[in-house]
Amino acid sequence: MKREALAIYFIMGTVNCPREPLAILEEALQAGITIFQLREKGEGALTGEALLDFAKRCQALCRTYHVPFIVNDNIELALALDADGVHVGQEDTELAKIRQQWTGKIIGVSVHNHEEMHAAVTGGADYVGIGPIFATISKADANKPAGVEFLAEARASYPQFPIVAIGGITPERTEQVLAAGADGIAVISAICQSENIEHTVKNFK
Repeated sequence: MKREALAIYFIMGTVNCPREPLAILEEALQAGITIFQLREKGEGALTGEALLDFAKRCQALCRTYHVPFIVNDNIELALALDADGVHVGQEDTELAKIRQQWTGKIIGVSVHNHEEMHAAVTGGADYVGIGPIFATISKADANKPAGVEFLAEARASYPQFPIVAIGGITPERTEQVLAAGADGIAVISAICQSENIEHTVKNFK
């Protein structure tokens, strides 16, 4: 995939939203996010037909704005929707199995160390997500903050491989993260909780 597609990577689920989720997504799309991931997890998350319906509506919005639509850790849902891609963690479905089902689709993998990075690159991932860079309130199961050190080391080892950074990233921290080697930043709460999404997204650019 093109590295610039990761520039502003918005991740959202209904549980992250203080107001109507589809309105938040459309405002983010209008403001210029470059890729979107549906991450419907946590207490009160949608399931079954409700999840499928919500995912279809998110996908339709993304198509309207020509932004890739990625599904987090739900291969069945991603296949049912013919999503643009899927993103998995280290404890989710194995990369090799996904690649067999997903010829020509985007596959992203969360990595936290050099071994996981190497496995993702050699195993057929299209990009990796590195984090949490800073402390985050969006994921209750997040690892301890890693800072930008590993991010910089990963970029040095794989100069051309697409990397997005995630975890506690604010507009004020974006320059530091990009300088360390990230192609883009992934955000949840910074956009979901924003009172002016257009302004927030522009500050990330």
